Amino acid sequence: MTDTPTLLAVAHGTRDPRGAAATEALIARTRALHPELPVEHCYLDLLTPSLPEALAGLTGEVIVVPLLLGTGYHLRVDIPAALAGAPHLHARIARALGPDPLLADVLTDRLHQAGWRPGDHADGGALVLAAAGSTDPRANADTVVMAELLRARLPQGGPVLPAYLCAAGPTPAEAVAALRAAGHPRVAVAEYLLGPGLFARRAARSGACRTTAPLGTHDAVAHLIARRYEEAVGELVAAGSARNPEMTARSRTPDAGPPHT
Repeated sequence: MTDTPTLLAVAHGTRDPRGAAATEALIARTRALHPELPVEHCYLDLLTPSLPEALAGLTGEVIVVPLLLGTGYHLRVDIPAALAGAPHLHARIARALGPDPLLADVLTDRLHQAGWRPGDHADGGALVLAAAGSTDPRANADTVVMAELLRARLPQGGPVLPAYLCAAGPTPAEAVAALRAAGHPRVAVAEYLLGPGLFARRAARSGACRTTAPLGTHDAVAHLIARRYEEAVGELVAAGSARNPEMTARSRTPDAGPPHT
């Protein structure tokens, strides 16, 4: 590769203006922490620019970094379909942001900010990791892995139970109730969400003693975006060149087989 590929961060999109502002702030923080990277962004739904619009305005090599927390339908189907409509680009899709140990660090920080202390977990407390949820079992399995990564950050003690705000169960409210019934008097909910919105409001109504803020504009999230980009660039280099005919807009998704021609 002779040019630096564009980092195209692709967010889900939301009707909540606070959620949109959180995405814009995260992109701005990524640019500030990694000024060497050409960072653009777009949305899968509800906001502009859309992914097809963003792709139409780019040239050369592009690394698409999904601002998603699991390997679900958007990553496996929607993003590759949009890239198939942009044959003028040499593109590759990076892995989803989660699960990742850096996100466990962010969740731990958010718990501390919400007033949850290590002793709370070690002394009979328990946590619920509230994710958006998906009809794709692979995305929900990623949440289970993230719950284990978070548990590993905490003192030995109560569990970290994954829960889902739509499309799967248990819901956060069900998980909170189940943990209390199992003898955990203090249960907190950690929002495994990137920004404010409908799901964050639902998580806050789960009946927990404390609920964290979403991951939001945390430096570790911005660094993780850059890391996913660098991983994908490394894959391009290992493959030989982003200009190899096989590395076109029909790039493979992170969990697929070799690119097809």
